[in-house]
Amino acid sequence: MNDEIEAIAALADPVRRRLYDLVVAEGRPVSREQAAAGAAVPLHSVRFHLDRLVEEGLLEVEYRRLTGRSGPGAGRPAKLYRRSAREVAVSLPQRNYDLVGSILAAAVERTLEGGEMAAALRQEAGARGREVGTAYAEAAGAELERAATALAGEGFEPTLADDEVCLRNCPFDSLARAHTQLVCGVNLRFVGGVVEGLGCSRLEARLDPAEDRCCVVVAAH
Repeated sequence: MNDEIEAIAALADPVRRRLYDLVVAEGRPVSREQAAAGAAVPLHSVRFHLDRLVEEGLLEVEYRRLTGRSGPGAGRPAKLYRRSAREVAVSLPQRNYDLVGSILAAAVERTLEGGEMAAALRQEAGARGREVGTAYAEAAGAELERAATALAGEGFEPTLADDEVCLRNCPFDSLARAHTQLVCGVNLRFVGGVVEGLGCSRLEARLDPAEDRCCVVVAAH
């Protein structure tokens, strides 16, 4: 998330935004001179702004002789800028619709092989959650603290209260509102998988929906 915020911050500068838009609109690699002329930016400063966009992964660089000639006397290759393949999106509060989409897609693939949809969804969501939990298995702290740490990394905004972890944010919010039973079921299995991956034998994920938070809580049992 920090990398994405830094990339967005780079585009917040109006000069860099003009240069980025110019490169995107051009549809082919652009030299510093072309960028300066097209975006009305002084040539002495355009390199700094273009290279900042490269540092943030928004542009890429290639080197090519613009004359088309090669060999002695052809001159040095020009440094050209083109849009990178990186996608940048920042959502506050954090959303993770790609996760739900990938779980649904994998479950559909299972059904094409003869599986049952509800079971496939539970299996896929649980497996994704266990992957996350396993990555935090060595985290310090008591079980509730470890669960909170892992779920914070997934955008759930956990808080500890009364021997349970409340999740103040649902990363799947708009989907959960439109398809509550389906998405909350996936969410429950995902969070349960995180708990399993952490090895927290005294915790369980359970549904406890409320208007101002995620439908799932993690509590001691």
